[in-house]
Amino acid sequence: MGIRSLLVWSTLAVCLASSCFADSAWNGHLTPGSTTKARFSPYYVPPGAKSYDSSSPLLHFSGAWSESFSSAYVQKSIRSSSDPGAAITFTFTGTGIEWFGNQDQKHGFANVYVDGKLVEKVDAYNNVPRKQQRIFWSFGLPQGKHTLKIVNTGDKQPASKGTFIDVDALVVTKGPPLVQTAPLQQNMIASPSYPPLLDLSSKFNPESHWTLVQNGSTGVHAMQLAIISETHALVVDKVEHNPLTVNGHPAWAALYNLKTHALMPLSMQSNSFCAGGTFLSNGTMINVGGNPVVEDRTAAADFGDVDGLQAVRIFEPCESDDVSACRIYENHDRIRMASPRWYNTVLRISDGSAMIVGGSMKGGWINNGTTNNPTIEYFPPKNIHGSNGLPVHLPFLVDTLNSNLFPITFSLPDGTIFMAANRDAMIYNWETDTERRLPRIPNGVRVTYPMTGTALLLPLSADNNYIPEILLCGGSTVDDTKPGYEISSQDPASSQCTRMVLTDEGIAAGWQVEQMPQARTMPDAVLLPTGEVLIVNGAGSGISGYGNVVNQVGASNADNPVFTPVLYSPNGSPGQRFSSASMPTSNIPRLYHSVATLTPNGDVMVAGSNPNLDRSELKYGTEYRVEWLGPAYMKAERPRIVDGVPKLLGFDHSANIKVRIPTTSPRGASVKVALMDLGYVTHAVHANSRLVYLESALSDDQETLTITGPPNGNVYPPGPGFIYVVVDGVPSVGVKVLVGDGKGPAVDEGARNNLLKSTSVDQYERLKGHSHEDGSE
Repeated sequence: MGIRSLLVWSTLAVCLASSCFADSAWNGHLTPGSTTKARFSPYYVPPGAKSYDSSSPLLHFSGAWSESFSSAYVQKSIRSSSDPGAAITFTFTGTGIEWFGNQDQKHGFANVYVDGKLVEKVDAYNNVPRKQQRIFWSFGLPQGKHTLKIVNTGDKQPASKGTFIDVDALVVTKGPPLVQTAPLQQNMIASPSYPPLLDLSSKFNPESHWTLVQNGSTGVHAMQLAIISETHALVVDKVEHNPLTVNGHPAWAALYNLKTHALMPLSMQSNSFCAGGTFLSNGTMINVGGNPVVEDRTAAADFGDVDGLQAVRIFEPCESDDVSACRIYENHDRIRMASPRWYNTVLRISDGSAMIVGGSMKGGWINNGTTNNPTIEYFPPKNIHGSNGLPVHLPFLVDTLNSNLFPITFSLPDGTIFMAANRDAMIYNWETDTERRLPRIPNGVRVTYPMTGTALLLPLSADNNYIPEILLCGGSTVDDTKPGYEISSQDPASSQCTRMVLTDEGIAAGWQVEQMPQARTMPDAVLLPTGEVLIVNGAGSGISGYGNVVNQVGASNADNPVFTPVLYSPNGSPGQRFSSASMPTSNIPRLYHSVATLTPNGDVMVAGSNPNLDRSELKYGTEYRVEWLGPAYMKAERPRIVDGVPKLLGFDHSANIKVRIPTTSPRGASVKVALMDLGYVTHAVHANSRLVYLESALSDDQETLTITGPPNGNVYPPGPGFIYVVVDGVPSVGVKVLVGDGKGPAVDEGARNNLLKSTSVDQYERLKGHSHEDGSE
């Protein structure tokens, strides 16, 4: 271990034993008012929006309305009516409208019309009196003039004591300026070793074109995304003024119904700002790290009392179509990390536990030796290498400063861990605590935050003895020692993709380099059941983050959104693996804090983009719209899994499943069974994404498919997955399965107790002089 490693590790140990939190827990971009504490109510006027108070002459009231005055109201006034048929009409120009008012036990129903069409019947009743609540919201309207009408129906639910509705304020989203959707050619690093970029349009049948549909809103910004069941996705954000409300304040987590697009807000205790997550072997999901937060008074840059930096949030399996009982649990006195982490990667490993990798000791921007947390820890805590539940030092995370946040990690089929950060990569044996450094990523390309690229472990199969191969795409060659004022949003991203086979021979051969059709930073790479890779989202220039560089666009550190996805065929010939010829082009910029994931249905859910400290409606503002990319196979006759998929698929155990092969498929068609972990997606990190082709045999009558579970937890770490039957390149709808024995990872009570004894809970809170009891949900 070098002197630099020793110094940084000593600094971290001192921080954990005492405190490095006397200053603000946020070390990043600030905006006017962002450090001023205020009640965290739903009412908020983001940049790019305009508020109209109830006394505005532009609001036209009909029927009997009364006006009240109080400092608790927006502009100190509010108008109320219990008169059936009483109405308000408001004409505005923009793309969205929000209605704010009171809720209590005397409120009833109102019909809301937009442009003459009834869009919702809302209930303003609440058992708890609350002010400045968002009663109705609608975004994504066509740019132009619209009319909102609110009518008191005179109805109420039985528990209500009245039929009041009131109007405190209306907030209009003006809408971002129209953006250029034509693909932009970015500068690329030239090298004679790069294969030529080819126009493959002649190789694709017109019927192979993908589809793009915009449908649904996430309600909370989709910074983090995970498919939790066949019907729902979990969406997680940071604390900000999202339109979806829970317990009288803006929510920062929600469950999204993949079939109906309905939303259910979730209550979180701590701030999950730039947290990571994974599923454990028993299907429980953990979300770890973040930034501090208070329950009712907050500021955008310094969230106060409950230390999200150490948080471990628990989401137990929730398989039902009815998710009303689903909860996120926190109890920092009993469950927490040993050390603070922001921008940490979380990976399920071969024993079904979670490895928590790296991160920064407080929020900010690019990492440095002062804030770096060059360690790993485990959940549940392990007594490994003498750590007894405490962090294990990783020299690799010192040597890869500064651009090393959200390290790229994958659990390999021999149980070791591939890791990449900045321009470097290694294989880490967590059982022996040894590092095997790999050849440096070529051409000076950095691949981790804020020079963000993306990566995947390519499909594994018994056909080649589960030999692992890594794909890295995108990123930036920007010097990570430069200050922000020497970095521009116009600095070109990298178009480089590199592959390495992780055998002795493959490592000796080094990285194989190819080029995407367009340069991208912050792309997402999504594995498809066919074994192909969809690359979507990202920017053609700049870097991740907001408010840090010159030539910012709004607050974004990046510009030139890449609107057209590209399909990558790993088994194609070099130079002919990329094509966007069959791809639709979006008009929604997906920059920093965008996500994409495969769904059980087989299409790709695309959401997010928010290079802003708090919700914004300026250019590159906060994006709530959801897009659905439909591969060409969605239009084909698809195989069906009829019955028989076990809830639990043991290692090397067989199961017979009933299938229906498409009538258009000839006898002897290629039949594969894809076992897929759809991962936990955030910040272009797809660490847990995985595709293992299972060994299978189809019966002579083509109705029964015998499948065999993966050989062990190295090939597929025990935990949840989805099974897709793929016939001649067309997959079925996925069915959820739990791989392994279904048990949770081993709990070492000694290591857990030592962690709790040796570390402090919510240090930042106590330094502020606050007391805090359990407070768990």
